[in-house]
Amino acid sequence: MSMISLSNITFYYPGSYEPVFQHLSAHLDTDWHLGLTGRNGRGKTTLLRLLLGSQHKEYGLTDYQGSIVSQAPFCFFPMPVEDSWEPAFVVAQQFCPNAQDWELRRQLGLLELDEDTLWRPYALLSGGEKTKLQLAALFLQEGAFPLIDEPTNHLDLEGRRTVAQFLQKQRGFLMVSHDRTFLDGCVDHILSLDRDGIQLRQGNFSGWYQDYQTRVQSEREQNERLKKEIHRLEAAARRTAQWSDRVEATKIGQGPCDRGNIGHKAAKMMKRSKSIEARQQGAIEEKKQLLRSVENVGALKLQPLDHFARKLVEVQDLAVCYDGKPVCEPLRLEVYQGEKICLQGTNGCGKTSLLRLVAGEQLEYTGTLTMASGLKISVVPQDTTGLSGNLSDYLEKEEVDLSRCLSILRNLGFERRQFEIPLEQYSQGQKKKVLIARSLCQQAHLYLWDEPLNYIDLFSRLQIEQLLQQQSAAMLFVEHDAAFCQTVATRILTVTRRKQA
Repeated sequence: MSMISLSNITFYYPGSYEPVFQHLSAHLDTDWHLGLTGRNGRGKTTLLRLLLGSQHKEYGLTDYQGSIVSQAPFCFFPMPVEDSWEPAFVVAQQFCPNAQDWELRRQLGLLELDEDTLWRPYALLSGGEKTKLQLAALFLQEGAFPLIDEPTNHLDLEGRRTVAQFLQKQRGFLMVSHDRTFLDGCVDHILSLDRDGIQLRQGNFSGWYQDYQTRVQSEREQNERLKKEIHRLEAAARRTAQWSDRVEATKIGQGPCDRGNIGHKAAKMMKRSKSIEARQQGAIEEKKQLLRSVENVGALKLQPLDHFARKLVEVQDLAVCYDGKPVCEPLRLEVYQGEKICLQGTNGCGKTSLLRLVAGEQLEYTGTLTMASGLKISVVPQDTTGLSGNLSDYLEKEEVDLSRCLSILRNLGFERRQFEIPLEQYSQGQKKKVLIARSLCQQAHLYLWDEPLNYIDLFSRLQIEQLLQQQSAAMLFVEHDAAFCQTVATRILTVTRRKQA
């Protein structure tokens, strides 16, 4: 066991007047399985980079105030490696040069990767295979404490279960993830970056979230009580001050009277008024301390279009092809109005290609695809690389209602200042939220969403989940968040990868 101490950390990005962190402090144990959570743009990846930069200036961030002290060296996922035509084994050895061959093979066995993977060119591995290979090498770096940034983005459902089981058996790590089921399967502490600082809690994500909801509900009730108390005290102070003024006024124009006694009564009433005002100010100060860490989770809206046809899409014995070869087993699918169908299957089985085909792209396929006449479709792509320039210009180009879209983004956790930042400077999660907000603003008969929750924070996932539960929009989507799929999907269809001869 060793400790990591962060003391009074303050960090600004160059050219920014708003700090990412201010006076942040925490003490962490390297034996803990730590899950790092928080809204997109709150600084989770930045925190990992600051930790890394305290030891490896060439890879991390270094221009911060405060101190970071660790008795253990840090290692980082994803590793700084470009695609290479060298065997995957050679690439992995760059990061764990002291590991024995059998150790790497054992790790890959735990991650359910075939040993043949080690001898294939690294550039030809799938995203999920690269993730597993890097994680295997990461935990073979002797004595190092792993910093892991969103390992699930290229993993299918089965891959996430496997990696969660693998991580559960490791000594300790600090990991950013937004998958509730995944976090519950492998962490024993939650470190959350809230609006007003950092919170540390022992247990898994579900336990942390239940505590969070209880705390928010309690603070809201206390907030309402204090609001009523402040109004009552304000009215009482005003009445007492008015009585004092009236009593004091009786000294004038009343002829012979005990002016000293009248002044004494007026002074007592004024003193009472001041006492009430002090209690009122105390209640106001107490109220200020409440709800500071509560996230803005306003309700989202979607306005789907009704179509005259009940059946929107029909697929018969369809298989997407590459180089003339089908990549999946023939698929049968019918999408009706109001249905939300989740496509599941292993990486590379053709789920994304099927969505692209339904969206109108000219891809090679066998079988038949029939679309309802005049069908309007809204798409959330998996890739965010096309986002650039000013947010307002982008939304104008996409012909969506600017004020409505900005309102959705505010409810998804955007600060107003972020609307002025170029899209290139957005985090991956913020970019994905822009794509989702654009789709929510589009009136369509059918919504095609390809892994919409990649990089999206937990609060926003729950907001989107609640919206789709309440809406009757027709949707065909690919997603690997198990909890989301179970809640939202009216039907789950498994796409099976075709075995090549």
